[in-house]
This record gives sequence, structure tokens and C-alpha cells, in this order.
Amino acid sequence: MIKKFKPYDEVLEILDQAANMLGLEEIDYIRLRNPERELKVFIPVEMDDGSIEVFQGYRVQHSGVRGPYKGGIRYHQDVNMNEVKALAAEMSFKCALVNLPYGGAKGGVKVDVSKLSKRELEKITRGYATLLYPVVGPDIDIPAPDVNTNAEIMGWFMDAYSTLNGKLTPGVVTGKPIELGGSLGRDEATGRGVMLMVREICKRLDMPFEGSRIAVQGCGNVGGAAVKHLHKQGCKIVALSDVSGGISLANGLDIDEILDFLSQEEGRQLKDYDSPGLVRFPCNELVLQDADILIPAAMGNAITSEVAPHIKAKVIVEGANGPTTRDADRILWERGVLVVPDILANSGGITVSYFEWVQNIQSYSWEEQVVNQRLEYIMVRAFDEAWNCAVRMDTSFRMGAYMVAVKRIVTAAKMRGLS
Repeated sequence: MIKKFKPYDEVLEILDQAANMLGLEEIDYIRLRNPERELKVFIPVEMDDGSIEVFQGYRVQHSGVRGPYKGGIRYHQDVNMNEVKALAAEMSFKCALVNLPYGGAKGGVKVDVSKLSKRELEKITRGYATLLYPVVGPDIDIPAPDVNTNAEIMGWFMDAYSTLNGKLTPGVVTGKPIELGGSLGRDEATGRGVMLMVREICKRLDMPFEGSRIAVQGCGNVGGAAVKHLHKQGCKIVALSDVSGGISLANGLDIDEILDFLSQEEGRQLKDYDSPGLVRFPCNELVLQDADILIPAAMGNAITSEVAPHIKAKVIVEGANGPTTRDADRILWERGVLVVPDILANSGGITVSYFEWVQNIQSYSWEEQVVNQRLEYIMVRAFDEAWNCAVRMDTSFRMGAYMVAVKRIVTAAKMRGLS
């Protein structure tokens, strides 16, 4: 019988290991082993054909010890409570690692967005926002975009909440359109952050940053922005994939041409792009491509114990949430493959979401240069703290990052007098 993958169990395993290495007793961190609130909602929607369908949605608020809950909303046919719980917990640790005054949350709706019209998508969003109204807000829980959600969807969510709240409330979500209080630099923040982490790990390992050969899984909001900024810095993107498949070129892909091609028409994918010398492969084989650095920036669970022994990259920078299973992580550690963990590598989005929230509260906006400078400062600082902890404790980079995060949350809980 095949053992069912349960992402929350893997989070608990990491939490227990980090707490043990910090010398904590279970009583010190027991509140982190379970979310503070789990909400399941059912969203009835009138479809375009007049029928009524009911969609299942979730919101998990993991830890509010250090501030309001913060975390994205994903729309995907495979969304389930266990996954949302794991992602909410990881948000708690991510916010603590980069030292933002937030706790962690996550939300999702179980739906295949490719089968929805724009009208149906908006109705689902407004229904979801209405059902979440009692437990979200600028001082309570601030959602953001995630898989298959975007600025437009956040605008709908904000409008539905504002209608119920009796006043325009832009601070209820981040990742909004600029015209509705969004922040400059937010769209590409996660990808820009991934680039910064590639740069920093190259410095630490005395690897060349400019000219490094990089394979990127995913060409969406994170992967697309990451390859754009890495290419600008002189890195060589030798392999790239999306859901339609992968392409590679030993001398480096023409990233400017590819991104321009994909942006010209909605729905275009890498399978539609062609250029002399391209090698094509299934999208799930991107992680096996020959490269110095691998960036999984699509969905979770991409690197399993079956895949890990065959990875050729020396360094993995996790652009996606939870792309590496625990068993795979152990294999990579034993093989000497260094992994920059997701709670650090993809924290650019949450960091600029924090900036957006602050700007909304102040009714003020920052220039994009200011946003990018502050993003770099926060992420490099977090990188240094996690790296130094890992070196001091003679452990993996992932464990170093989690130790920094867990210690911050536990310390805050004790200072508040919470058991």
C-alpha cells in the first residue's frame, strides 16, 4: 500500500527537530504543533449555464503570537485541509525568519480555474470573501495572492470585504492592483527575492554568480520573475519549464525572447515556443536537468526521494512552497547538495506584502526603488542569520532557518506570558 503524502506531518517533523536542537521542551512550543483556527466554508455559485455548484474553501490561521495572521489564497483542484495547514504553519515560520510582525495563515478554494469563466471566478471570490469576513481584516488576518490567484482577484476580495465593512478597506489584502492601494514592486518581489538568494549563496560557496548555469521549474509569477532578474544579472538559464513541458539549451536560453513571446498572447505556453537547437522534455524532468543551480518554482512535492539521488545541481533554491519532501531533503544533505529553504528563498513576496500593508495603514506610497532596497536589506539579513545558525549548529541550511524562526516565536510567546 502506498503511503499517502501528508505535508503537515512533514512540517511537524521539522518543527520537532528544530525545537530539539534549540534545547526546547515540548511545553515550550506545543502551541505551534496545531493551528489556532481551522475554517472550512462552502461557497454556492450560480454558474453561467444557470446551475448551482458548491465549492469548498479553507482558511487556516496557524499562529498569531507575533502579530496578525498573514498568508495567501490559492485556487486549485487539489487543495485540501492538510496542505493548507502545512502552508499556514510555514507562513508562521517564514514571517518569523524575516522578522515581520505577522503570524501565519493560508487559504484556498478547491476548484479548477481553467474550467471557469471570469464571471464565475469573481463570484467564487466574492462568496469566499463574504464567508471569511468575520475572521479576516487589516488587524486580524491579511490574505494575499498565491497559486492561480492574482491582483485582480485580490481587488474583488477587497471590494467584497469593504462592502460588508461599510468603508473602503484596502489593508484587508495585499497583492492588489496599484490603483487600489497595491505596492510598486509587489508583482515581481518573490522572483526578485529568489535572485537575491541565488546571489548570496554563490557568495558563500565561492561560486560564480554571473554565468552560473540555472534550471528553473515554473514560468509563472515566481519562476518568470526569477529568470528575468537572474538573466539581467548575467546568469545563464539553461532549462525552463511550465505545465506544458520543458525546454533546454546548453549555451543558455534567450530569456528576453521567451518572456516576450509568452506575454504577447494570453494562454501561450512553452510548448508553443520554438527556436533552433531547443531540446524538449516532460515538465517533471526539469529537476533532473544538468545545471549548477536548480530552482523549483512551481507546485510543492516536486523533489521526492525517488528524484533526489539523480539531481545534478549542486545547489537548490526553493522558489515554490514545500517543493522538497523530508526524505528527499535527507538524501540531498547526504549527497552534499545545499538547499536554500522555501521559508527564506521565496520570502520576497511576503516581505513586500508587509510593505504594502504598511503603506495602506499610512495612506502613503513608496517609490519602487525604496521597496526594492528594503526588500534586499531584509532578505540578506535573514539569509545571514539562518546561515550563521546552520554553521554554528553544524546542521542544514533549512534547519538553521527553522531554528531562527522557532526561537523567535517561542520567545515572543514567553514574553506575552503564553504557555
